[in-house]
Amino acid sequence: MRKHSTICVLLDIFLGSLSAVMACGNLLVIISIIYFKQLHTPSNYLIISLAVVDLLVGIVVFPFSMSHPLSSCLYYRDLFCKIRDSFDVVLSNTSIFTLCCISVDRYYAVCRPLTYRTEINIRVVSVMILMSWSISTLIAVGFVITELKQEKCIENCFSDVFEKIGIPFFAFYLPVIIMLYIYLRIYLVAQKQARSIQNIMNAGVTVSNGERKATRTLAIVMGAFLICWLPFFLCFSLQLTGSVTMQVYETLNWFTLSNSMLNPFIYAFFYSQFRSAFRMILSGKIFKGDFCNSKLI
Repeated sequence: MRKHSTICVLLDIFLGSLSAVMACGNLLVIISIIYFKQLHTPSNYLIISLAVVDLLVGIVVFPFSMSHPLSSCLYYRDLFCKIRDSFDVVLSNTSIFTLCCISVDRYYAVCRPLTYRTEINIRVVSVMILMSWSISTLIAVGFVITELKQEKCIENCFSDVFEKIGIPFFAFYLPVIIMLYIYLRIYLVAQKQARSIQNIMNAGVTVSNGERKATRTLAIVMGAFLICWLPFFLCFSLQLTGSVTMQVYETLNWFTLSNSMLNPFIYAFFYSQFRSAFRMILSGKIFKGDFCNSKLI
Protein backbone atom coordinates (compact mmCIF):
# COMPACT_ATOMS: atom_id res chain seq x y z
CA MET A 1 0.00 0.00 0.00
CA ARG A 2 2.89 2.35 0.86
CA LYS A 3 4.58 1.58 -2.45
CA HIS A 4 1.38 2.35 -4.33
CA SER A 5 1.02 5.66 -2.46
CA THR A 6 4.63 6.59 -3.21
CA ILE A 7 4.11 5.94 -6.91
CA CYS A 8 0.96 8.07 -6.90
CA VAL A 9 2.79 10.94 -5.16
CA LEU A 10 5.71 10.75 -7.61
CA LEU A 11 3.28 10.66 -10.54
CA ASP A 12 1.43 13.70 -9.20
CA ILE A 13 4.73 15.57 -8.78
CA PHE A 14 5.75 14.67 -12.34
CA LEU A 15 2.40 15.71 -13.83
CA GLY A 16 2.35 18.86 -11.72
CA SER A 17 5.82 19.73 -13.04
CA LEU A 18 4.62 19.23 -16.61
CA SER A 19 1.68 21.53 -15.91
CA ALA A 20 4.00 24.22 -14.52
CA VAL A 21 6.40 23.98 -17.48
CA MET A 22 3.45 24.09 -19.86
CA ALA A 23 2.00 27.21 -18.22
CA CYS A 24 5.33 29.05 -18.00
CA GLY A 25 6.39 28.20 -21.56
CA ASN A 26 3.16 29.38 -23.12
CA LEU A 27 3.09 32.50 -20.95
CA LEU A 28 6.50 33.35 -22.40
CA VAL A 29 5.09 33.04 -25.91
CA ILE A 30 2.05 35.19 -25.09
CA ILE A 31 4.05 37.90 -23.31
CA SER A 32 6.65 37.98 -26.08
CA ILE A 33 4.12 38.58 -28.84
CA ILE A 34 2.11 41.12 -26.84
CA TYR A 35 5.12 43.11 -25.59
CA PHE A 36 7.48 43.24 -28.58
CA LYS A 37 6.07 45.22 -31.50
CA GLN A 38 8.27 43.36 -33.96
CA LEU A 39 6.19 40.25 -33.24
CA HIS A 40 2.87 42.00 -33.94
CA THR A 41 2.05 40.11 -37.14
CA PRO A 42 -1.07 38.24 -38.27
CA SER A 43 0.80 34.91 -38.14
CA ASN A 44 1.89 35.54 -34.55
CA TYR A 45 -1.64 36.43 -33.47
CA LEU A 46 -2.64 32.92 -34.56
CA ILE A 47 0.28 31.62 -32.51
CA ILE A 48 -1.04 33.60 -29.50
CA SER A 49 -4.40 31.86 -29.88
CA LEU A 50 -2.64 28.50 -29.92
CA ALA A 51 -0.54 29.48 -26.88
CA VAL A 52 -3.68 30.51 -24.96
CA VAL A 53 -5.16 27.07 -25.68
CA ASP A 54 -1.98 25.36 -24.47
CA LEU A 55 -1.87 27.58 -21.37
CA LEU A 56 -5.45 26.68 -20.45
CA VAL A 57 -4.65 22.99 -20.94
CA GLY A 58 -1.81 23.38 -18.42
CA ILE A 59 -3.74 25.30 -15.75
CA VAL A 60 -7.25 23.85 -16.18
CA VAL A 61 -7.38 20.46 -17.95
CA PHE A 62 -4.22 19.04 -16.36
CA PRO A 63 -5.35 19.62 -12.73
CA PHE A 64 -8.83 18.27 -13.53
CA SER A 65 -7.30 15.20 -15.17
CA MET A 66 -5.05 14.57 -12.17
CA SER A 67 -7.99 14.63 -9.74
CA HIS A 68 -10.45 12.87 -12.09
CA PRO A 69 -8.59 10.45 -14.43
CA LEU A 70 -10.13 9.66 -17.79
CA SER A 71 -10.62 5.98 -16.96
CA SER A 72 -12.71 6.76 -13.87
CA CYS A 73 -14.73 9.38 -15.77
CA LEU A 74 -15.71 6.76 -18.32
CA TYR A 75 -17.71 4.97 -15.62
CA TYR A 76 -18.84 7.73 -13.28
CA ARG A 77 -20.06 10.82 -15.10
CA ASP A 78 -20.05 13.28 -12.20
CA LEU A 79 -20.05 17.06 -12.53
CA PHE A 80 -16.27 17.42 -12.48
CA CYS A 81 -15.90 14.86 -15.25
CA LYS A 82 -18.38 16.73 -17.42
CA ILE A 83 -16.58 20.03 -16.76
CA ARG A 84 -13.22 18.48 -17.58
CA ASP A 85 -14.54 16.89 -20.75
CA SER A 86 -16.09 20.19 -21.84
CA PHE A 87 -12.79 22.07 -21.45
CA ASP A 88 -10.94 19.20 -23.12
CA VAL A 89 -13.23 19.22 -26.17
CA VAL A 90 -13.16 23.03 -26.54
CA LEU A 91 -9.39 23.31 -26.22
CA SER A 92 -8.44 20.30 -28.33
CA ASN A 93 -10.73 21.38 -31.16
CA THR A 94 -9.56 24.99 -30.95
CA SER A 95 -5.98 23.71 -31.29
CA ILE A 96 -6.69 21.77 -34.46
CA PHE A 97 -8.78 24.57 -36.00
CA THR A 98 -6.10 27.15 -35.17
CA LEU A 99 -3.46 24.93 -36.77
CA CYS A 100 -5.72 24.72 -39.80
CA CYS A 101 -5.88 28.53 -39.93
CA ILE A 102 -2.10 28.70 -39.58
CA SER A 103 -1.71 26.39 -42.58
CA VAL A 104 -3.96 28.71 -44.62
CA ASP A 105 -1.85 31.69 -43.53
CA ARG A 106 1.33 29.87 -44.63
CA TYR A 107 -0.27 28.96 -47.97
CA TYR A 108 -0.88 32.61 -48.80
CA ALA A 109 2.56 33.65 -47.52
CA VAL A 110 4.41 31.12 -49.70
CA CYS A 111 2.13 30.59 -52.68
CA ARG A 112 0.71 34.11 -53.06
CA PRO A 113 3.40 36.40 -51.59
CA LEU A 114 2.45 39.47 -53.64
CA THR A 115 -1.08 39.62 -52.22
CA TYR A 116 -0.37 38.04 -48.80
CA ARG A 117 -0.33 41.27 -46.78
CA THR A 118 -3.63 42.45 -48.24
CA GLU A 119 -5.46 39.10 -48.06
CA ILE A 120 -4.21 37.99 -44.61
CA ASN A 121 -4.50 40.97 -42.29
CA ILE A 122 -5.48 41.55 -38.66
CA ARG A 123 -9.20 41.57 -39.45
CA VAL A 124 -9.06 38.27 -41.35
CA VAL A 125 -6.96 36.65 -38.62
CA SER A 126 -9.39 37.89 -35.94
CA VAL A 127 -12.26 36.23 -37.83
CA MET A 128 -10.22 33.00 -38.06
CA ILE A 129 -9.57 33.00 -34.32
CA LEU A 130 -13.20 33.80 -33.47
CA MET A 131 -14.46 31.02 -35.73
CA SER A 132 -11.98 28.50 -34.27
CA TRP A 133 -13.16 29.15 -30.71
CA SER A 134 -16.85 29.41 -31.64
CA ILE A 135 -17.01 26.18 -33.65
CA SER A 136 -15.09 24.36 -30.90
CA THR A 137 -17.54 25.63 -28.30
CA LEU A 138 -20.51 24.43 -30.41
CA ILE A 139 -18.92 20.99 -30.73
CA ALA A 140 -18.42 20.91 -26.96
CA VAL A 141 -22.06 21.83 -26.40
CA GLY A 142 -23.11 18.95 -28.66
CA PHE A 143 -20.75 16.65 -26.77
CA VAL A 144 -22.22 17.68 -23.40
CA ILE A 145 -25.80 17.21 -24.65
CA THR A 146 -24.87 13.69 -25.74
CA GLU A 147 -23.28 13.05 -22.34
CA LEU A 148 -26.37 14.23 -20.46
CA LYS A 149 -28.45 11.59 -22.26
CA GLN A 150 -26.23 8.80 -20.97
CA GLU A 151 -26.92 7.12 -17.64
CA LYS A 152 -24.25 5.81 -15.30
CA CYS A 153 -22.28 3.18 -17.19
CA ILE A 154 -22.08 -0.44 -16.19
CA GLU A 155 -19.10 -1.32 -18.36
CA ASN A 156 -18.24 1.75 -20.43
CA CYS A 157 -19.85 4.72 -22.12
CA PHE A 158 -18.56 4.20 -25.65
CA SER A 159 -21.92 3.41 -27.19
CA ASP A 160 -22.83 6.52 -29.11
CA VAL A 161 -21.71 6.12 -32.72
CA PHE A 162 -22.01 9.82 -33.57
CA GLU A 163 -19.92 10.78 -30.57
CA LYS A 164 -17.17 8.29 -31.35
CA ILE A 165 -17.13 8.55 -35.17
CA GLY A 166 -18.90 11.74 -36.24
CA ILE A 167 -17.20 14.16 -33.84
CA PRO A 168 -13.65 12.77 -34.38
CA PHE A 169 -14.14 12.92 -38.16
CA PHE A 170 -15.34 16.53 -38.33
CA ALA A 171 -13.23 17.81 -35.43
CA PHE A 172 -9.95 16.01 -36.18
CA TYR A 173 -9.63 13.83 -39.28
CA LEU A 174 -11.18 16.26 -41.78
CA PRO A 175 -9.13 19.31 -40.62
CA VAL A 176 -5.98 17.17 -40.61
CA ILE A 177 -6.63 16.03 -44.19
CA ILE A 178 -7.13 19.66 -45.21
CA MET A 179 -3.90 20.72 -43.48
CA LEU A 180 -1.89 17.92 -45.04
CA TYR A 181 -3.19 18.89 -48.46
CA ILE A 182 -2.32 22.56 -47.90
CA TYR A 183 1.20 21.80 -46.68
CA LEU A 184 1.72 19.46 -49.64
CA ARG A 185 0.72 22.32 -51.96
CA ILE A 186 3.10 24.64 -50.12
CA TYR A 187 5.93 22.12 -50.44
CA LEU A 188 5.38 21.69 -54.19
CA VAL A 189 5.24 25.45 -54.76
CA ALA A 190 8.38 25.98 -52.65
CA GLN A 191 10.22 23.32 -54.65
CA LYS A 192 9.17 24.98 -57.89
CA GLN A 193 10.31 28.36 -56.63
CA ALA A 194 13.65 26.92 -55.54
CA ARG A 195 14.25 25.56 -59.05
CA SER A 196 13.37 28.82 -60.76
CA ILE A 197 14.86 31.29 -58.28
CA GLN A 198 18.06 31.71 -60.31
CA ASN A 199 16.05 32.91 -63.27
CA ILE A 200 13.98 35.42 -61.31
CA MET A 201 15.59 38.77 -60.62
CA ASN A 202 12.61 40.45 -59.00
CA ALA A 203 12.87 39.69 -55.27
CA GLY A 204 9.19 40.49 -54.80
CA VAL A 205 8.20 37.42 -56.77
CA THR A 206 10.11 35.00 -54.61
CA VAL A 207 9.46 34.03 -51.03
CA SER A 208 11.86 35.28 -48.38
CA ASN A 209 13.95 32.89 -46.31
CA GLY A 210 12.04 34.12 -43.25
CA GLU A 211 8.72 33.00 -44.72
CA ARG A 212 10.19 29.62 -45.66
CA LYS A 213 11.59 29.13 -42.17
CA ALA A 214 8.32 30.18 -40.57
CA THR A 215 6.45 27.70 -42.74
CA ARG A 216 8.87 24.90 -41.84
CA THR A 217 8.63 25.70 -38.14
CA LEU A 218 4.83 25.78 -38.12
CA ALA A 219 4.76 22.54 -40.12
CA ILE A 220 6.87 21.01 -37.32
CA VAL A 221 4.33 22.32 -34.78
CA MET A 222 1.60 20.56 -36.76
CA GLY A 223 3.70 17.39 -37.01
CA ALA A 224 4.20 17.33 -33.23
CA PHE A 225 0.46 17.79 -32.78
CA LEU A 226 -0.28 14.84 -35.07
CA ILE A 227 2.26 12.58 -33.37
CA CYS A 228 0.67 13.30 -29.99
CA TRP A 229 -3.00 13.34 -31.00
CA LEU A 230 -3.41 10.82 -33.82
CA PRO A 231 -2.90 7.69 -31.63
CA PHE A 232 -5.49 9.02 -29.17
CA PHE A 233 -8.14 9.62 -31.81
CA LEU A 234 -7.49 6.23 -33.40
CA CYS A 235 -8.02 4.59 -30.02
CA PHE A 236 -11.02 6.84 -29.45
CA SER A 237 -12.64 5.34 -32.56
CA LEU A 238 -11.47 1.80 -31.80
CA GLN A 239 -13.25 1.90 -28.44
CA LEU A 240 -16.40 1.00 -30.35
CA THR A 241 -14.89 -2.46 -30.82
CA GLY A 242 -13.59 -2.66 -27.25
CA SER A 243 -10.11 -3.54 -28.53
CA VAL A 244 -8.20 -0.91 -26.52
CA THR A 245 -7.53 -1.27 -22.81
CA MET A 246 -8.18 1.57 -20.40
CA GLN A 247 -4.48 1.68 -19.44
CA VAL A 248 -3.48 2.37 -23.05
CA TYR A 249 -6.25 4.91 -23.47
CA GLU A 250 -5.28 6.72 -20.26
CA THR A 251 -1.61 6.84 -21.28
CA LEU A 252 -2.44 8.25 -24.72
CA ASN A 253 -4.67 10.86 -23.09
CA TRP A 254 -1.75 12.16 -21.02
CA PHE A 255 0.43 12.05 -24.13
CA THR A 256 -1.99 14.32 -25.99
CA LEU A 257 -2.16 16.79 -23.11
CA SER A 258 1.64 16.93 -22.98
CA ASN A 259 1.66 18.24 -26.56
CA SER A 260 0.73 21.67 -25.16
CA MET A 261 4.20 21.81 -23.58
CA LEU A 262 6.12 21.31 -26.85
CA ASN A 263 5.24 24.38 -28.90
CA PRO A 264 7.21 26.98 -26.84
CA PHE A 265 10.32 24.79 -27.13
CA ILE A 266 9.81 24.49 -30.90
CA TYR A 267 9.53 28.27 -31.23
CA ALA A 268 12.63 28.80 -29.07
CA PHE A 269 14.64 26.27 -31.08
CA PHE A 270 13.69 27.43 -34.58
CA TYR A 271 12.85 31.15 -34.13
CA SER A 272 15.76 33.43 -33.26
CA GLN A 273 13.28 36.25 -32.59
CA PHE A 274 11.47 34.20 -29.95
CA ARG A 275 14.80 33.15 -28.42
CA SER A 276 15.79 36.81 -28.07
CA ALA A 277 12.40 37.68 -26.60
CA PHE A 278 12.53 34.79 -24.12
CA ARG A 279 16.03 35.82 -22.96
CA MET A 280 14.95 39.41 -22.36
CA ILE A 281 11.88 38.33 -20.39
CA LEU A 282 13.63 35.66 -18.30
CA SER A 283 16.53 37.99 -17.50
CA GLY A 284 14.07 40.64 -16.29
CA LYS A 285 15.41 43.16 -18.77
CA ILE A 286 11.94 44.29 -19.89
CA PHE A 287 11.24 45.44 -16.31
CA LYS A 288 14.21 47.82 -16.35
CA GLY A 289 13.09 49.95 -19.28
CA ASP A 290 10.95 50.22 -22.39
CA PHE A 291 12.21 47.60 -24.82
CA CYS A 292 9.00 46.98 -26.78
CA ASN A 293 10.59 48.47 -29.92
CA SER A 294 13.78 46.45 -29.54
CA LYS A 295 15.13 44.70 -32.64
CA LEU A 296 14.86 40.95 -32.09
CA ILE A 297 17.46 39.00 -34.06
